[in-house]
Amino acid sequence: MNYDQILERRRSIRSFDSKPIKTKDLLAIIEAARLAPSACNSQTWRFIAVTSRKHIQQICDQAMRPVIPNRWIAQAPLVIIGCSQLDVIANRIGSGVTGIEYYQIDLGIAMEHMVLKATELGLGTCWIGWFKENKLKEILEIPKKIKVSAMLAVGHPKSEITKKRKRKPMEKILFYEKWGQSLKIDE
Repeated sequence: MNYDQILERRRSIRSFDSKPIKTKDLLAIIEAARLAPSACNSQTWRFIAVTSRKHIQQICDQAMRPVIPNRWIAQAPLVIIGCSQLDVIANRIGSGVTGIEYYQIDLGIAMEHMVLKATELGLGTCWIGWFKENKLKEILEIPKKIKVSAMLAVGHPKSEITKKRKRKPMEKILFYEKWGQSLKIDE
């Protein structure tokens, strides 16, 4: 599968079969994250791979926010918790000067690397940001100084996804030279 095929195949999967994730696949997914760029090469991301049915069920029962509780996470054989170490000087100084939380960008890039690698391996993923950070920290014994920003459910999709995703046309998302100006595409 080439890169464009991986991008086309990637979907947010919310229905997994019970087949466990191979350790070699978990390590390949984390290696993809490890190779991601980060501000000043600070590599502030940290990951917790959760495969224990008990812990995954606790996360579902106690750490999910109401209204959209995402109970389907209980089916996932692997949930990766995306954390950031906030005490790295590059992130503290950078965000103080620019107001941009670089650790969030860095973690997002690393987690997207994981999503793409999982897709290449034939696995499905779904990015989750709707959770109670403090409860998640309590369940997984994550130190207070660590920021938890995202979770990634990973597993074998229950069924093959064949439906094409709707995407906005290029002219709705790309402006040329200035806001609102369309790119003229040569035929």
